[in-house]
Amino acid sequence: MCGIVGILGRGPVSEQLIASLKRLEYRGYDSAGVATLEGTHLDRRRSEGKLKGLESGLRAEPLWGHTGIGYTRWTKNGKPTENYAHPHAADNVAVVHNGIIDNFCELRGKSEEQGAQFASETDTELIAHLVDSHLIKGYSPQDAVRALLPKLRGAFALVFLFKGYDDLMIGARKGSPLAIGHGDGEMFLASDAIALAPLTETITYLDDGDWAVLTRKTLVIYDVQGTVAHRDVLKCGALSFLVDKANCLHSLAKEIHEQPEVVGHTLTHYVDKGAERAALPQKLPFDFKDFDRILITACGSASYAGYVAKYWFELLARIPVEIDVASEFCYREAPLRKGDLAIFISQSGETADTLGALRYAKSQGLHTLSVVNVPTSTIARESETVLQTLAGPVIRGPSTKAFTCQLVVLAALAVIAGRSRGELSDADEARLVQELIEIPRLIAAALATEPQIENLARKIAKSRDVLYLGRGTSFPLALEGALKLKEIAYIHAEGYAAGELKHGPLALVDESMPVVVIAPHDQLFEKTVSNMQEVAARGGNIILMTDERGAKEAAVDSLVTIVLPDMAKNFTPMVYDIPMQLLAYHTAVVMGTDVDQPRNLAKSVTMK
Repeated sequence: MCGIVGILGRGPVSEQLIASLKRLEYRGYDSAGVATLEGTHLDRRRSEGKLKGLESGLRAEPLWGHTGIGYTRWTKNGKPTENYAHPHAADNVAVVHNGIIDNFCELRGKSEEQGAQFASETDTELIAHLVDSHLIKGYSPQDAVRALLPKLRGAFALVFLFKGYDDLMIGARKGSPLAIGHGDGEMFLASDAIALAPLTETITYLDDGDWAVLTRKTLVIYDVQGTVAHRDVLKCGALSFLVDKANCLHSLAKEIHEQPEVVGHTLTHYVDKGAERAALPQKLPFDFKDFDRILITACGSASYAGYVAKYWFELLARIPVEIDVASEFCYREAPLRKGDLAIFISQSGETADTLGALRYAKSQGLHTLSVVNVPTSTIARESETVLQTLAGPVIRGPSTKAFTCQLVVLAALAVIAGRSRGELSDADEARLVQELIEIPRLIAAALATEPQIENLARKIAKSRDVLYLGRGTSFPLALEGALKLKEIAYIHAEGYAAGELKHGPLALVDESMPVVVIAPHDQLFEKTVSNMQEVAARGGNIILMTDERGAKEAAVDSLVTIVLPDMAKNFTPMVYDIPMQLLAYHTAVVMGTDVDQPRNLAKSVTMK
């Protein structure tokens, strides 16, 4: 979840490093640093906090080296101070590292016994000393890295610079992603190809366990056995986009308002409007009628998308679905039935726990299908089937457009499953497809509630706790809404199934408690109203999210009622999530938090 970049350039690289790090700052922004080689001189600049501090330091003390590495950090151990910032270095080597070395304490103890002196408590500095110890013994840089890698247990993406070798860079990956960029007399490394967009569109992705030796004109990749390996060279023209705010105050606001467009774009790949059928971009290597159950595994917002999909698959296809948090699933050795289907959801396609769950499912003989936004990601490459969300570049940590696009793909897949299993007639499918086609228009209508929600946010910003309630597919939406408020406004919030209110959470409700109720007028509406009455009887401040009919029939006084467009009830989460996003966003703005870079939050969690 930290950002790495390395450049073998034709001129001074410090400005290019900073520009690339800005494209990776969504991965972490606790501290940052760069190191460059100028002749035989290896020098570093590091700063705590965001990149502007590092930029200021480089203006005061420039680096002119033509070979360099850079890093923006999400703290995993040690403090977010300059002393702990990457790159870390020993006498002859500098290194940046994304990941965690599990056997750090054991290796550090041995290194100290051999006389190594450390300036920090980071596992990354240890890596620098271990490589340096081999260099001192006369090993070449390649042999020093070759000797190191088998000793490391855990996850890592590493990039090394070596004093006296200004036409050499070595990268390695295990568990954390690393991409190589090809230039004209230049070469690049980065933890995400997005960092290389201004520099190259020609990319090679390292497989897990690979390590690579780069010069300005050559590239040699070794696999985990140390054998020279071939990896595909890809053209990634989509990388050339500009990361801007499109006249919005924040990038997060831009991503929220992009949803009618990106949801519409995703729909065009998953529905055939003319035939009124759900249609995937490729033929599936399995048939849904052969499955006894489906396993869905993901983390964070993606897991809530999976939870919504559970309702859809069970309703439309009548197939049992087990939803699992990947960080638990990949460690408990769950018994699985060979031949069943496992679905993995990840915006980045690099989420470490989800990747671990995928590998476990494959080892147990399951069919694997991933729903990802990055088709070249590790999860995509290792899945039997890949369904891409077309959300476009996702820069900000809190999931907005990625979440709704995941729902689109999962909804289409549930319809296809229902058709395959004989649970949906042609007329049923045509009706559902028409409902999906309406979603972009309905999202645009939901965005029109923004002025009302902006006013509501001023009240929510005064609260210490907020409760979110929903039934059916609105229950996972309540979980997602609460997560958003926690992520960017730093207000404690909890999402509950509305029927569980009387099983404990009702004790929290008083006159100071805002209670957000997600209640489209569906078959569960009357039940939800009865829960609202319980809240009203205890003085809770109800914020009702419903449609026009629901607003008329609620018969409960609310602090605010947000009236959303009338729509068919199967796919309400894609529309009702919009006010959840807007409420969290505007509350955060009122509170003055850093909306685009909320504390302790990284978009792509690439280590377990």
